[in-house]
Amino acid sequence: MTALVEDVHWQARAACHEVEPDSLFVQGAAQREVRSVCQGCPVRLECLADALDSRTEFGVWGGLTERERRALRRRRPEVTSWRDLLLVDGANPESMLRPSS
Repeated sequence: MTALVEDVHWQARAACHEVEPDSLFVQGAAQREVRSVCQGCPVRLECLADALDSRTEFGVWGGLTERERRALRRRRPEVTSWRDLLLVDGANPESMLRPSS
């Protein structure tokens, strides 16, 4: 039960939880500023996993833009649980976005 309660309340621990919500749904160069809020966030991976698992289309989530999240899902179509991959297995989302050599 504790894990479920933690899952539901990760947003309260987010670095952006007191930020104006509309500021997280910007486009273009403004996304860079929003992403900087995510860098030191203690729940960045929970946020990203939630956005990827729920296929959230808009906004910056877990430090990734909508375009980056789409690219990640295209690159890893076999992933059935981003939460398991990012939080349990410890995968690095940025390294998954880099082109493979």
